Amino acid sequence: MERKVNLKDVARDADVSLSTASHALNGTAPLTIEVRERVLNSAKRLGYLERRRERATIAALRVLLLAIPDDAAPQSDLNLVSWTILNGLRKECERRGIRTVPFVSTGRRIDGSQVRQIALSERADGIVILNDDQPELIRSLASADMPVVIINGEDPAMLVDTVTPENRFGARLGIEHLLALGHRRILHLTWKGRTTIQRRYDGFSDAFLAAQLPVRDGMILEAEGYEPRHGEAAINALLDQDPDMRGATAIFCAADNLALGCLKALADRDIRVPEAISVLGFDDIVRGEFSRPPLSTISVPADRLGAAALSLIEQRLIANDPHRPAHRLELGCHLVLRGSIAPPR
Repeated sequence: MERKVNLKDVARDADVSLSTASHALNGTAPLTIEVRERVLNSAKRLGYLERRRERATIAALRVLLLAIPDDAAPQSDLNLVSWTILNGLRKECERRGIRTVPFVSTGRRIDGSQVRQIALSERADGIVILNDDQPELIRSLASADMPVVIINGEDPAMLVDTVTPENRFGARLGIEHLLALGHRRILHLTWKGRTTIQRRYDGFSDAFLAAQLPVRDGMILEAEGYEPRHGEAAINALLDQDPDMRGATAIFCAADNLALGCLKALADRDIRVPEAISVLGFDDIVRGEFSRPPLSTISVPADRLGAAALSLIEQRLIANDPHRPAHRLELGCHLVLRGSIAPPR
């Protein structure tokens, strides 16, 4: 059986005393930067840090209450992002030996008092909320005597920890690419979603401002919802009113679901993509790879959000500091180019 690395091995490898190695890893005494980095590098190279982190996680975070709204619970083509998040969280809980207690709301809003009651009865060590950041819920859970993390939501009051994709900079990245190709009249297809969707509009505007270009009037098109049928209906209504589509040479959709509906509406009108108009989505759901043409999009690290949320809970449990400020963690997005974008003609 392979012998486990211990603190003595780290001290020997870093050529320091056992007490110095302990102080370097626990931050319990002032040390020079060179000595501390040497100890940390040895601990990392020998695998000691990872084993120590895993032991701390298992000891501190044993039971997790997962609360989700009912529209995210059924697995379907309409909530692939939510299911990717949930699947990533499930795998990470299995890897860390964490028992998950699921709670599905009876509506799109999660009841904070119910969540707190179940968390107490199940002796949960932490709470994860998916896709719900209503202020009433946040205020209710902020007073709970356990860590709370919202996944795919924001807390402007910074009462609880949150983990989201970098929606604003992701959108800016996509629009900057369209601008670099020569597009100037870019239509933004969106809907009245939560603040996470508003951030995608913010990124849309940021890209124009950074390029010292005006955000033209009338280039925001609101759909009734985020489903493909809503995107299709919004584009069809615009085409009925204005076949020139307000002069747009590209359409930036706030979600891939909207973009898929947009592609269908354009195909039904024999408007070729990307020859006549470019289409960019956001999320990188699987269906976009198989659309006609394959959808260019902003890829969201949905499968990594759960692990990030668990780490925030773990850090708060280990710190045991009631005055620890709320953390807002944003994971980076990247541009995926397929066949739906080309320079304007």
